Amino acid sequence: MVIVRKPTKEEIQTAQKWGLWEKEPSSFDWSYDEKETCLILEGEAKVVLPNKEQIHFKSGDYVIFEPGLKCKWVISKKIRKRYLFG
Repeated sequence: MVIVRKPTKEEIQTAQKWGLWEKEPSSFDWSYDEKETCLILEGEAKVVLPNKEQIHFKSGDYVIFEPGLKCKWVISKKIRKRYLFG
C-alpha cells in the first residue's frame, strides 16, 4: 500500500531531521522490507504496482510506503526527498 497526501506543518518540520536521498530520472524495481515515510522536496515520480496500478507523487507530497510493497519506481523529474524507515 502507498499513501500520498499533503503533510502537516509539524510533519514538514520533523522531516528536516531525516535522511536525504536524490536520484536523476530513471526507473528501477524496488521492494520495502519496512515502512518508509518520505517528504518529497522536489521532482516527480510514480510507482507501478504489480497489478499495474500507478501512484504519482511530486514536490510537496508526503508519501508512506508500507512493508512488503513491491513496485517499480519511474522518476520523470529529478527527485530529492527526506526519508525515514520504521
